[in-house]
Amino acid sequence: MSQLLERLRKNKDNRGIMANLRCILVDNKKHRAWPALYRLGIAIKDDDFAYIAGLFATHPEETSTGNFGATCKAIEQKRGDKRSDDSKLTSTERRFQHLLTAEKSELHGRVLRLVLIAKSQSIPVNYEKLILDMKFWGDRTKTEWASAFWAQGATLGAEEDK
Repeated sequence: MSQLLERLRKNKDNRGIMANLRCILVDNKKHRAWPALYRLGIAIKDDDFAYIAGLFATHPEETSTGNFGATCKAIEQKRGDKRSDDSKLTSTERRFQHLLTAEKSELHGRVLRLVLIAKSQSIPVNYEKLILDMKFWGDRTKTEWASAFWAQGATLGAEEDK
């Protein structure tokens, strides 16, 4: 995994390769990404690695901390999303909750939309963690992301347990 990111980092200024890698994100253009994936040593059949390469080519700003739930929380904070009242979710919370309900087959599209928002807000993404989380998508990952996103609300429940 870190080899994948290392190869992507080395080629991040190669506009041709990055443009071709972004094609993996569009179904009818995937074939354009295959030669670039091959040159970087990424298996074309490995959907998650190829997809991460496309995301990285779209938004190469990265961090080594936090998971994607923390990225989504940073999006909410940067956008200044406010609840109109306690019973309503912010637009970012709704989008994040929609992501958490995704089946593995729906995950790529929902992550892409949030990475594009992160790009528009100049919020870095932890691709190292994201690739692991996408590979092992399940309740554990969803819970970790939710905990990172709603971390401040968790203190109330912790105090009640004492």
